[in-house]
Amino acid sequence: MLLLGPSGSGKSTLLMALAGLLDPSGGGESEGELVVDGLPPREARDRTGLLFQDPESQIAMARSGDDVAFGLENRCIPGDAIWPRVAAALDAVRFPYGPDRPTDALSGGEQQRLALAGVLAMRPGLLLLDEPTANLDPGGAAAITDVLLEVLRRLGLTLVLVEHRVAEALPLVDRAVVLEAGRGVVAEGRPRQVFAEHGDRLAEAGVWVPDRRLPSPPERTRPPSETLLLAEQVSFTYPGSRSPALPRSDVQLRSSEALAVTGPNGSGKSTLAMLLAGLLRPTVGSVVAGEALAPGRGHDAIWRWPASALARQVGTVFQDPEHQFLTGTVRDELMLGPLRTGVERPAARRRADELLDRLHLSHLAEANPFTLSGGEKRRLSVATALAPAPSVLVLDEPTFGQDRRTATELLALLAALRDDGRAVCFVTHDRDFASALADRTLRLPALQEAQLG
Repeated sequence: MLLLGPSGSGKSTLLMALAGLLDPSGGGESEGELVVDGLPPREARDRTGLLFQDPESQIAMARSGDDVAFGLENRCIPGDAIWPRVAAALDAVRFPYGPDRPTDALSGGEQQRLALAGVLAMRPGLLLLDEPTANLDPGGAAAITDVLLEVLRRLGLTLVLVEHRVAEALPLVDRAVVLEAGRGVVAEGRPRQVFAEHGDRLAEAGVWVPDRRLPSPPERTRPPSETLLLAEQVSFTYPGSRSPALPRSDVQLRSSEALAVTGPNGSGKSTLAMLLAGLLRPTVGSVVAGEALAPGRGHDAIWRWPASALARQVGTVFQDPEHQFLTGTVRDELMLGPLRTGVERPAARRRADELLDRLHLSHLAEANPFTLSGGEKRRLSVATALAPAPSVLVLDEPTFGQDRRTATELLALLAALRDDGRAVCFVTHDRDFASALADRTLRLPALQEAQLG
C-alpha cells in the first residue's frame, strides 16, 4: 500500500503508530482503534519492522554483521540462530560486502540496504517504510526499489510505504491511500485509478502525481552578475580519514544566479556546501569572498569571519534540519537570525510572520520546532536561512520531504531571491527542481572516479 498526502497529513505518524512507537504517556490525543494482527500495536511489535528516511539513524554498530545482529540480540534470540539469520538478511538485500565491512565505509545506498537487512532479520509480517529513498541519488534509489521488489516477492510481506518518488514506487504497490490533515482518508484504490480520478485535486493538495513536473519560474532578463564567493582547488579531509571527502574543486557563486550541485551519494556534495557556507576550514585550497559581497574584505577566507558577519551574508540549510534549531517555538526560531544581525524586534517579527505565511507554517508559529513533521522541519530550516536576508544562500537538499505544493512555493521563493540579486547554491538529487531553478549545474563525480581522474 502506498500512503500519500501533503506534508503534515499524518503519514509518518501513522507509520509510527502501526509500529507501536507512539507512547500514550507522552501527551497528545488519539481516538479510534488501531490493531496489528488483532492486537494493539505495542503488543505486536515483533510483527512489524520500520525503516526510516535516514539510514544512519538506524545503524548502531561499527561492523555491518554486528549491526544486523543487534536487534536479534536485543530480542534474546539464541546465539546459534542469530548468524544464519544475519547472513540470510544480508543476502536478501544483495549487500555487496561481508559481515565485517565497517559501517562508516558504506555509501548512502549501502547503508539503506544494511538498515533494511536489520529490519528483515527480525522477520516482520508488516514492513513499514518511511521514504526509504529520500536521501539517495537516483541510481541508489533505483537499486533499493529493485531490492524491495525481490524481497516482497520472496518473503510475501505486507508493505505500507510513504514515498514522494511516486512514479518509482508504483511497481511496489497494489493500492494507494490518500490522507489529508483533519479529514483522514480522502481517496483509495488502485494507484493509477486514484491518479486518473483524483489527479488534479491531489496535485493541488500537494501530492506528487506521476507525469506532472514542477512549473518553471517565468522567463527573465538576467542582470549582470558579480562574483560573491570563490572556491579554488578546495578539498576537505575529515579527522581520522585517510582520503578526502571532496575532490579538489573550483566553484564560483555569482549574484542573480542559481547553481545546482549534483552527483552520487558520497561524492562530497554536503561537504562542499559546508565549505561554501564558511562552516568548515578547507584542508586544501580556499573559499574567499568577492568584493561585491564584502567591500574592502574581498579575498578574505570566509571561515575566518565572525559568526554574526557570516550569518548576515551567508544563509545555510543543513541536510538534517534539526541541526539548526535553537529555540522553543517556530516564530522565535525565525526571529533569532535577524535579531542576532541587529534587526529591531518589531521588524524581526514582521519578517518571521511573512516567512511563516509564505511557507505555510503560520498555524505552527507557537509549536516547538522539534515536534514538526519532516517536511515542516525542512520548510522551517529553509525559512531560518532566509530570515536574515543574506546575499548568498547555500541549501543542502531543500526539497527533501516536501510535498508538491510546498516544493512549488519554495521554487518560486528561491527564484525570486535569485532574480533579486542573491546567489543561490543548492545540493540536490531532485532533477526536476534542478532543471526548473538552476542556471548552472556542477556535477561532482563519485570519489572513485575523481581519484582515478
